[in-house]
Amino acid sequence: MIGTLATILCFQLVGEVASRALDLPLPGPVVGLVLLVAACLARPALADRIRPATLGLLQHLSLFFVPAGVGIVAHWDLLRQHGVGLALALAGSTLLAIAAGAWVFQAVARRTGAEDPTALKDEGAGG
Repeated sequence: MIGTLATILCFQLVGEVASRALDLPLPGPVVGLVLLVAACLARPALADRIRPATLGLLQHLSLFFVPAGVGIVAHWDLLRQHGVGLALALAGSTLLAIAAGAWVFQAVARRTGAEDPTALKDEGAGG
């Protein structure tokens, strides 16, 4: 387990160094995760070796939300002061993200000629 955690943290460290050295727009942990996935694809034995520990981490993923909860409690006055604005920003950005996703889906459907899903079902049924 310690070796697996060291491996994961080494990938995170390499990602952090690469992100800062190359001035990438991605955070270091994301770069490290991409490198870890690439390494697991290139060497399946690595994926097999880290699987038990990573599954254990995933089972206790809720523990990683404790620091966020502590942060909310620590900044309660700030949240009370700007809570309405934050809630509106979250709701607005969620609606915009859903609308953008729907728009992209429709654009891709038009480009691929799959505008009417029932037409595809009728053609596939032997029509």
